[in-house]
Amino acid sequence: MNGNIKVLSPEQQEELLRALQARFEKNMHRHSGLAWADVQARLEANPQKLWSLYEMERTGGEPDVVGYDQKTGEYIFYDCSAESPKGRRNVCYDREALESRKEFKPQDNALDMAAAMGIEILTEEQYRQLQTLGNFDTKTSSWLKTPPDIRKLGGAIFADRRYDHVFVYHNGAESYYSARGFRGSLRV
Repeated sequence: MNGNIKVLSPEQQEELLRALQARFEKNMHRHSGLAWADVQARLEANPQKLWSLYEMERTGGEPDVVGYDQKTGEYIFYDCSAESPKGRRNVCYDREALESRKEFKPQDNALDMAAAMGIEILTEEQYRQLQTLGNFDTKTSSWLKTPPDIRKLGGAIFADRRYDHVFVYHNGAESYYSARGFRGSLRV
């Protein structure tokens, strides 16, 4: 991949489609009633979205189909890795938070990373939906799309699963931890 061109090589595309198909077939409970052939046709028609899925995969997100939007005909992918994606941890919430740190700055922030990947960070509602499909973030946590009124006051929200319950917490947006990353969604 070179420069701003966000298109996969034929080899990368084939490798990604193989991985996505294997995950799709192994986890039918996440998308019952949907057929891989339909998903693949939609993916091949949207190479820019394939690039975003590749980035989700490359950073450890293990993206999978979790829904289908009847109105738009789009398939909905979420990061379905057991724990918050390894390649997206140790980040604060957003650029404002990153710039507010005087020292010990993390290398990046969740919102900018998501935007660069062409994905959206999960909302609290999406995160709770994901948790109905399995047990995620039992050892890690994930930043969530924070409501503007909370962010305006300097905070950001994150969530995890402990004691078989989903907990949503708050932190200063500038905080970052080795066990906290973020999960994304993509509509194709």
